[in-house]
Amino acid sequence: MEELTEEETALYDRQIRVWGADAQRRLSKASVLVCGITGTLAEFCKNVVLAGIGRLTLVDDRLPTEDSLSANFLVPPALELHGHETLAQLCCDSLKDFNPMVRVSFHTGDPSSFSAEFFSKFDAVVVSGCTLSAKKSINEKCRGSSRRVSFYSVDCRNSCGEIFVDLQDYKYTKKKLDEPVEVELQYPGFQDAVAIPWRKLPRKVSKLYFAMRVLEKFEELEGRNPRDVSIRDLPGVLKLKRELCDAEALNESHVPNSLLERLLAGTREFPPVCAIIGGFLGQEVIKGISGKGDPLKNFFFFDASDGKGIIEDTGIS
Repeated sequence: MEELTEEETALYDRQIRVWGADAQRRLSKASVLVCGITGTLAEFCKNVVLAGIGRLTLVDDRLPTEDSLSANFLVPPALELHGHETLAQLCCDSLKDFNPMVRVSFHTGDPSSFSAEFFSKFDAVVVSGCTLSAKKSINEKCRGSSRRVSFYSVDCRNSCGEIFVDLQDYKYTKKKLDEPVEVELQYPGFQDAVAIPWRKLPRKVSKLYFAMRVLEKFEELEGRNPRDVSIRDLPGVLKLKRELCDAEALNESHVPNSLLERLLAGTREFPPVCAIIGGFLGQEVIKGISGKGDPLKNFFFFDASDGKGIIEDTGIS
């Protein structure tokens, strides 16, 4: 592996003292793909750029809207001046100012149509705002790449957020009683992780896990774009919840109506939640690339109503 340059060593001196030169080298040579520039992923991008990721590629062909300004601080406020610049272009320009040593670029197209060969160019792929089928497809292409490509999906709805992680077969070293020990983890893909029967999940799984699955399924059945639902859809969502709970032999109390109502109440992202989820995701991607620290396996949930973050391992690999 190439050594850090003098300029990199000087810029990342404090980080090197925390996680070592080897970890910084891995980070500085790594390439990350981000699909869907939500407010949460704006926070994530800022964090990994400041940490010194080698290359960051953005994909989002949408044009900015007033909703984009509510949580995405990378989009300049004067929308009328942007013309036909996409979210990826605008965020790319903003991120370059955070750390000129990081190569930030954008790519056009629908991520679900990209090939496994395309994804194999990256060390990690992070998606947000994708449909259920797109998440499954992109994750499977990452798993089918010629090299190990880590996959992360993130979804923030109102005051709640979810992160899913697939590091495939992942090895790292940790200290146990001051002795280095090699740890090997096997991760399921997203398709397998959400296909496990609900009654077979570990006891006391976060209610957000079930609520997110209900909303994903509703959007898929209705042909809606992600988060393109509102409180007006509550009757249909509750009907689907009852059907799914009945089919899965799960007590309906595991998916409270009040939680689903809260997730549908706000269509915009909640900036404080974006900061928390984006910051946590940034730490996880850095850990996955650098090999420093115990990685998340395999879901993380955050609810601003109680301020708690919960890690859930679905128990399959």
